[in-house]
Amino acid sequence: MSKIIEYYNQFDEWGRLEREPVEFQVNWHYMRKYMPRAGSVLDNGAGPGKYSMELAKAGFRVTLTDLTPRLVDVAKGKAKELHLEEQFEGFHAADARDLHMIEDEQFDSSFMLGPMYHLQEENDRIRAVKELNRVTKKDGLVFVAFMPRIRHILTSLLSPDHWRPHDEMDNILQFSQSGCFHHADEGRFTGAYYFEIEDINPFMEANGFETIELIGSNAGTILNQGNWDYWREKGEEEVRKIIDLIIKRATDPYILGISSHLLYIGRKK
Repeated sequence: MSKIIEYYNQFDEWGRLEREPVEFQVNWHYMRKYMPRAGSVLDNGAGPGKYSMELAKAGFRVTLTDLTPRLVDVAKGKAKELHLEEQFEGFHAADARDLHMIEDEQFDSSFMLGPMYHLQEENDRIRAVKELNRVTKKDGLVFVAFMPRIRHILTSLLSPDHWRPHDEMDNILQFSQSGCFHHADEGRFTGAYYFEIEDINPFMEANGFETIELIGSNAGTILNQGNWDYWREKGEEEVRKIIDLIIKRATDPYILGISSHLLYIGRKK
């Protein structure tokens, strides 16, 4: 995990969600659709706390965890800056596979929007999901993010130099079987795991959850900067229509493979 911590120590995850707002807006729409009006929430693997701050603003009591201590400190600073400190019940530097500082069945809803990107071993993925199950109340909701394997294959084919060693077909073919990606360039997104889409629901169901929906968080990533510039020149109303369309079609199973991220929505049995 050291390279992953090193990566997130220098990567601006808060800025990414600001630069790519569609993913956040799609996820937030479906989170609010299913969540109760109030309650306690775990944001597990929260990074700098973008979702945590919105949850706190909405009146939820939030506990935040992340693997990277620096990002936990950033989240504390954001809570203070936004005058939301009273809504937080704890900030913890913690591995999603081991939430020993949290007692059983504490949360009405639990988020895990990052850890599954970096757990390359099946046993580690199971441990993380079982921990999420343990700390969530019976019938509580969970929101878990995944990255689809087919999308990264297509992305690699489109931009091979950006995703080395996926500038060689043999490496892409190997990835298509394993789902594991290690960037050849230092300081880049690495140590990653990408799921086969058809495996996500059965995986979660085998570990104690009932599936509600699996959505595409950002099918808009098929649009490049030039595409977005074109629509922005037509005005913010046109851009809003695009985002509304992506939100509406997020539940369409036929777009899951082109979305850069997926959001699993389930309920603890």
